Amino acid sequence: MIAIVKYDAGNVLSLINALRRCGAPEFELTADPDRLRMADKVLLPGVGDASVALRSLRDLGLDEVVRSLKCPVLGICVGMQVLCRHCEEGNVDGLGIFDTQVTRFISGDPQVKIPHIGWNKLEGMRTDLFKGIPEGSFMYFVHSYRAEVCRDTAATTVHGAPFSAAMAKDNFYGTQFHPEKSGPAGAALIKNFLAL
Repeated sequence: MIAIVKYDAGNVLSLINALRRCGAPEFELTADPDRLRMADKVLLPGVGDASVALRSLRDLGLDEVVRSLKCPVLGICVGMQVLCRHCEEGNVDGLGIFDTQVTRFISGDPQVKIPHIGWNKLEGMRTDLFKGIPEGSFMYFVHSYRAEVCRDTAATTVHGAPFSAAMAKDNFYGTQFHPEKSGPAGAALIKNFLAL
């Protein structure tokens, strides 16, 4: 069973639709710790403010549940950010899976818009998430904060400066981009995650 973490961190309809398009087996949206622990795969989506998302996880008692998971876990957008050590947005500690901080884009360049919205090319792609996806593929981003490049970085892209477009450590994976909105390459990534 595939579980999508329900923690009031944004609309998950596009992710649910993407799972259906990718032929995902049974999945459910849940905040039940036991159901999350029983899952074969867990998706941690998120949009908006990382500090609000973290507060919601903690209020529901799901922060420790997520940390304890042994199955493959994929954090998407804010879902990836909350897996990092610290989030500048709201100045809060994250779950500490990925050893980096999430900071706001800094720009004096009028070409570097904030929020960052649009298609960006991935570089240095590694991990089985990218199996069969060509180096330099484009994915869709919508965000104002980004995870700094670190040893857990699994792909980078550039918006003003390089940042982590994807991360991986043990059974945890993260994408700053939205694979569910990234066309065929994003669909391939979702299928790769489901196959882990």
